[in-house]
Amino acid sequence: MKRRSFIKAAAVGGASVSAAPALSQGLIEWRMVTSWPKGLPGLGTGAERLAANITAMSNGRLTIKVYAAGELVPAFGCFDAVANGTAQMSHDAAYYHNGKSEGCPFFTAFPFGFTAGEIEGWVKYGNGQKLWDELYLPFGIRGFLAGNTGTQMLGWFKKEIHSVADLNGLKFRAPGNQGKILQKLGVTPVTLPGGEIFPALQSGAIDAAEWIGPYNDLALGFYQVCKYYYSHGYHEPGPALQLMINEQAWQSLPKDLQAIITTAAEAANRDILAEYNARSGPALRTLVENHGVLVRGLPEDVLIACGEKANEVLNEIHAGDTTPNKIVKRIVEDFLAFRADVVPWTRIGEQAYLNARRLPFEFKLKA
Repeated sequence: MKRRSFIKAAAVGGASVSAAPALSQGLIEWRMVTSWPKGLPGLGTGAERLAANITAMSNGRLTIKVYAAGELVPAFGCFDAVANGTAQMSHDAAYYHNGKSEGCPFFTAFPFGFTAGEIEGWVKYGNGQKLWDELYLPFGIRGFLAGNTGTQMLGWFKKEIHSVADLNGLKFRAPGNQGKILQKLGVTPVTLPGGEIFPALQSGAIDAAEWIGPYNDLALGFYQVCKYYYSHGYHEPGPALQLMINEQAWQSLPKDLQAIITTAAEAANRDILAEYNARSGPALRTLVENHGVLVRGLPEDVLIACGEKANEVLNEIHAGDTTPNKIVKRIVEDFLAFRADVVPWTRIGEQAYLNARRLPFEFKLKA
């Protein structure tokens, strides 16, 4: 796909709609706004599949019309659009809305936090969903897990990173808490939607950027501007995507349609992760072999410095909670408690296996 097909000018607008507008045949039509450029593989197409599945599973009783970033509201306008009824639902990432609450990013990713499987476990079988519901209730919204990109790359750089000193002065597209961490190391964080990253890199408005990983980064053409591609995506080890629904609209639905939405969101959570798992390897090969991209890993001392600053940010969030019910403080504490429980098993299970797979042998078919 061509990079320019993804870049759309942000447009603000759209008249407010009722909680559940009915069609003349007695059917329901909802709007879904997204933060994604139209047709972006994985994110944009995943949201479209989610909408199509809800429509099909309900046999057309609930039809979902999808609007890409800028078509109805700006890329970062999903939260307000769902809260005020401009749209009944949206697909984006919760950490885009840390301006609403410092608790939001924990339902996407916190640096050095959960893998894709771990955050799903926290939300579904820990206290995650309960805390998420409580966090969003004052805004008239409810959130559902609805996708995951898997571990991301740290990002694209125009120069190599040998030490913490090399971060100083960089203008780096890094949203949420990752921006706060890097700022403590001398970086100037910049928040931009996906469709605006390439021109910002090209013009020099930013020096480096993270987006997702090879699958999307190849499509958006970042290799044309930056040659150094860094791993150790500690900032988003398993970033979840969310489906937000206006609470009034949700309550207007019969139970079977609510169940269809819940099931479709769960399916999207696995579907989008599967797509990224399948497509990222071939995309990385294309970046390296066809476009000369140089893949690097952060030096250990830089990783340690980022981890130390991540702990500082976590403590600042915890100490700074001024909500009457201390919802942010409780989210942080539960996040840490679940992490402490799950990490030992991840290390002795999945991580131990991945380490073993690095041993010097490989599967080969006999001639």
